[in-house]
Amino acid sequence: MNNRKLHIRLSKAKRKLVLGLVFGLFNLLAFAQVTSEVDTTKIKIGQQISYKIKVEADSSALVVFPEGQTFMPLESVEALDIDTTKKEAKYYLSRIYKLTQFDSGAYTIPRQKIIIGDKPFYTDSLSVEVNTIEVDTTKQKLFDIKPIIEVERSGGNWWIWLLVALAAIALVAFLLYWFIWRPKPLTEEEEIALLPPYDRAKLALKKLDESQYLIRSEVKTYYSELTLVIRKYLDEKVYERSLESTTDELIARLQLLKEGNQFAFTKDTIHNLETILKRADLVKFAKSAPDAALIEMDRATIEKEVDNVKACLPEPTEEEKLLDQQYKEAQERKKKRKKIILTTAISVLLIIATFVGFGLKYGFRNVVDTILGNDSKELLESEWVESAYGYPPVYIETPEVLMRMPDTIPEALKDKVELSLFAFGGVEENITVTVSTLRTLVEGDEQGQEDAQKNVTQAIDQILNRWEATNVQNIITKGEQYITPNAVEGVKTFGNADFPIPDTEDSRKMEYSIFSFATTDAIMQIILVWSKDDIYVEEIVDRIIDSIELKSDEQAEAEQQTQN
Repeated sequence: MNNRKLHIRLSKAKRKLVLGLVFGLFNLLAFAQVTSEVDTTKIKIGQQISYKIKVEADSSALVVFPEGQTFMPLESVEALDIDTTKKEAKYYLSRIYKLTQFDSGAYTIPRQKIIIGDKPFYTDSLSVEVNTIEVDTTKQKLFDIKPIIEVERSGGNWWIWLLVALAAIALVAFLLYWFIWRPKPLTEEEEIALLPPYDRAKLALKKLDESQYLIRSEVKTYYSELTLVIRKYLDEKVYERSLESTTDELIARLQLLKEGNQFAFTKDTIHNLETILKRADLVKFAKSAPDAALIEMDRATIEKEVDNVKACLPEPTEEEKLLDQQYKEAQERKKKRKKIILTTAISVLLIIATFVGFGLKYGFRNVVDTILGNDSKELLESEWVESAYGYPPVYIETPEVLMRMPDTIPEALKDKVELSLFAFGGVEENITVTVSTLRTLVEGDEQGQEDAQKNVTQAIDQILNRWEATNVQNIITKGEQYITPNAVEGVKTFGNADFPIPDTEDSRKMEYSIFSFATTDAIMQIILVWSKDDIYVEEIVDRIIDSIELKSDEQAEAEQQTQN
């Protein structure tokens, strides 16, 4: 009986030993599915290392290789295509990554995560030494490192709008010149008006000769035009009320001027004028009809008396000539002033109409800020940059590239954790954007969901405590769940606080939002601080928040499967 029990015990022990060997061999084979190697462990600054990952897997298994900057502190320059070979029921896959580093020192390539099927596998970490390049100072001079300089961003398509504006201004200027300032050809009436009174009278008589009044037997019209010639001439040079005076009044005035020695009219001149004017009255009002010979005689008499009146006119004095010149100059100035006022009024109306039109379409404040300039508006309308920061990567779109900031990890912890910090803006610029990734470098079990949530809470508390330490006051905090546009869950902490203005004792009320996400070995946070009084900054913040994306392991696998 005892021998039988002993035999049973030995049989169970053998089975356990066999099962143990089988499971151990299985684990050994599973571990052997992923290997890594480098072509060299020593390079000079800037040289590249070929880091190769080899994978042995079943033909039905999906294999996902590392993507992005997962080799920190070394930088991934290029990832070559996956090389695949098949042997029996196995696939042998390999991929080469080109890595480099621009600072000398000893570095460790962290272990890389490869997913085979639904199981993660990890490569071994490898040590690499980066050496400086020796420089022969006898042949090559040494110079100080050049400081960082700002490079102006390309202006984009601003020149197109400049050309459009210049074309519009040129068109308006041409129209103003053509219709207002251009010396216009004078009409016949304007040319006649510029002639001296004597020349105008002579020209009027000539035109009367060319008319068809007598041929059409329009004697009344003919005498009206004939007497109008002499009346106009007298009105301008002798008696200013000659046009509205009756014949008797006009003759009486001429006789009075003669007797007063103001004009040396002869008795024949006054008599001839009286005879023709009274005959014209009979033709116009009594329907008298002189014969052709009398009409021709009256025409010749009027022309002769125009010459006689001209001969009786006194020569203008120097004072009269000066006054006449001053009058002409005053008239020219008046015309020029009228043109200036008209041009100014049209220009102002065009500017007001343009402003109102654009204001109704785009908003008056938007138009004013475009004309006067607004830093926040220019930032909103600039060419935005979409990029990934840190690892695991945080995808975000910002008005400018986020600058890498020095980490604040103590030296004693740098072999355990790694901090990637990127930032842009400041309180004086109305907006600050910060992206940080804190990743653990210690190999071990993956943390659970509760541990990840705890770490996120601690990270948020550290930010708020750091703000309080830098004199941020009146911090109001709220929290809620946040889901990115690509369905990654996180925590949103938001509120407002009084942030100090650098180099002053003042502070300003600012809004803030902290978006926190956790993976198995990293915590990613996006921190936004902005002024709520600036409508353009509000739009900037909304656009940035809408662009936040992170990729979970499942999403990365799905994308890799789609690419394959």
